[in-house]
Parts: sequence; structure tokens; C-alpha cells
Amino acid sequence: MSKPVLHAQELTRRYHEGPQDLEVLRALSLTVAAGETLAILGRSGAGKTTLLNVLGGLDHPDSGTVRVAGEDLYACNERTRGHLRNAHLGFVYQLHHLLPEFTALENVAMPLMLGRNRVPDALQRAEEILGQVGLAGRMAHKPGELSGGERQRVAIARALVTRPGCVLADEPTGNLDRTTAEQVQNLLLQLNADLGIALVVVTHDEALAARMQRRLELSEGQLVEI
Repeated sequence: MSKPVLHAQELTRRYHEGPQDLEVLRALSLTVAAGETLAILGRSGAGKTTLLNVLGGLDHPDSGTVRVAGEDLYACNERTRGHLRNAHLGFVYQLHHLLPEFTALENVAMPLMLGRNRVPDALQRAEEILGQVGLAGRMAHKPGELSGGERQRVAIARALVTRPGCVLADEPTGNLDRTTAEQVQNLLLQLNADLGIALVVVTHDEALAARMQRRLELSEGQLVEI
């Protein structure tokens, strides 16, 4: 197996609901190799989004470690954690979360500008990646002027613009019609093949899951190979 881009070990995450403790993740471990694709399935409420947030440095586990590019996400301060997320991870959500007042080009360049790249360099890289996702002619459009599929393509370009080792996607096709969802699936897998970026997808979409190299089910706080 290639060198891991993401390695989680013995993750536990609990939530307090009144007098009860709800253990969503239970000593869960996961290794993601460079360039691999995997799907995480499970019933609603199983903790799939919680797992993705913990893997991405957005939600502290109660115990366990997450290493990204060899660095422990939760053994560092928030500033360093933010830098590791920005440099090594990309995020795609069911809702695109684009900034409505900015163009597609500006939205995609934003992670680079937040990472203190020079603005001309950030815009050039954003232009390149928008071309790769088939939006060369839509760069000056704002989100409200784009279709749902185009907005999701912009969100994917934004996730890829920093050249991360791994993209974490939470129901990336869940808000799209079947035809557009299939186009987005094809795009994600083509970019994975072309750029070698690992892809971890939380999904209810069996068609998308079937196209991943590995499929895992989150059940009772543990991941089980399907």
C-alpha cells in the first residue's frame, strides 16, 4: 500500500444527551492510502458526518489520533491545524457553501488567498482547475448565475485548488438530479485518476459507492469492510 495520506487510530467521539452518553465513534481506525478512493455508508444517524468532521480536523475526538501528512491534527494548536487542513485536505459538501457575492474564480481562489498565496498566483491556479472541471467559460459568473451541477463543480474545484492529498466529500451528489449526479461522479473519479488525490466519500448513493475501490459501513461506531 502507498504511504497513508490520512491515518486515524482508536477514534472515540461521544455526545451527551441528557443523562445519557451517545458513543458515535467507538475506537475506530482508518487508513487512507495516496490516490485511493473509498466510500463510507451507513444508516442516517450512524455518525458518518461526525466521522468526516473528525477526520478533517473540524470536530475534536474524545480520544484517538488523526494524522494528516504524518502530522497529528489534534496535538497542535488551532492555527497549525487550520494550516494542515488548508494544505493537505479538501472538502466537498452536499450544499456547495459558495460565497454568493464572489465569482466562481474568486470562490475557487479563496483557499489559496487565505493561505497567503499571492493573489495573481491564486487566481491563475483557480483558472487552471476551473478549466479542468469544465468551467473555463463560467469563471466570471457568481453562484446565483450557475446551475446546481455547475455550482458543485466550482465547489470541487475549490477543494482541489490547494492540491490536497485527500478530499473528504459529504454526500457530494445528494442534492443533484440523477443525470447531474452521474456527471459529478465521473468528474470526481476522473480527477482522482488524473491528479492522484485520495477520495473519501460519505454517501447514500449506491451507484457512487459501487465505483469506489473500497466500501466501508459505519455501524455501531465501527467501520466494517463491505
